[in-house]
Amino acid sequence: MITVVGSINMDLVVRTSRFPKQGETALGDLYTTVPGGKGANQAVAAARLGSEVHMIGAVGTDAFGDELLAGLKIESVHIEAVKRMPGTSGIANILLSEGDNRIIVVPGANHGLKAEEMDTFESQLSRSSMVIMQLEMPIPVIQRTLEICHQHGVPTILNPAPATGFTDSFLPYATYLTPNETEAEEMFGEDWEKALEQYPNRLIVTIGQQGARYFDGSRHVIVEGFTTEAVDTTGAGDTFNGALGVALAEAMPFEEAVRFANAAASLSVEKFGAQGGMPKREEVLARLKGERL
Repeated sequence: MITVVGSINMDLVVRTSRFPKQGETALGDLYTTVPGGKGANQAVAAARLGSEVHMIGAVGTDAFGDELLAGLKIESVHIEAVKRMPGTSGIANILLSEGDNRIIVVPGANHGLKAEEMDTFESQLSRSSMVIMQLEMPIPVIQRTLEICHQHGVPTILNPAPATGFTDSFLPYATYLTPNETEAEEMFGEDWEKALEQYPNRLIVTIGQQGARYFDGSRHVIVEGFTTEAVDTTGAGDTFNGALGVALAEAMPFEEAVRFANAAASLSVEKFGAQGGMPKREEVLARLKGERL
């Protein structure tokens, strides 16, 4: 059983042929709303890969909140621990152009959770085989969750995104850290590669289509990614983290788990929407074998 503690947003997506310059108005060719939020994305990614997934988070009392909860239920994510907070749900304004994205997040209800409330979820957390978190939630909530999991010996994946919320107080408690290259530099400086050696088999840095890298205690390992034609990169990192959580919870060997996550992430960018492209298990296994479904 995997528990995800994290954000639940509605993504407001605009696609354009090019990003506007400062002060410029550009014409878009698509607008849509799709469920998102790093937490919800990671929960959906893990659920589609066959895990029992429980979500801890918050949505508003607005129409977006209704829609977001309904979407999680459709994906078989358990939502009993998702609170309804007075006010608006979180939103992410996503601008797409030529397979790249720029994102502005307004937290809304996500920032209504309090650290002390996590104690009410201690039973759920303690029974989990893996707990996944990101940094779109209040920092005290993440800190308390990490402490509870550490106390009960429950492994955790902390995806430090956005990295501006990262604090060194997380390091003694998080089992695995999964920044991308930009986040790793923000966390550890330009010499972030040295940090890999400080946290062997704990710090996994994703490097886009090239895959992911870590230090296994004796050597630097690069687990190669998969060549793909990107349609929308939104949610690729979330897919990686959800898939990694599934693989590690199933006790896959470490390098095999990272490769499994790479395969899932490569599939996710081939379709539109953060959750729209997240693959099912048979698709990931086929990609690992070099097959196409």
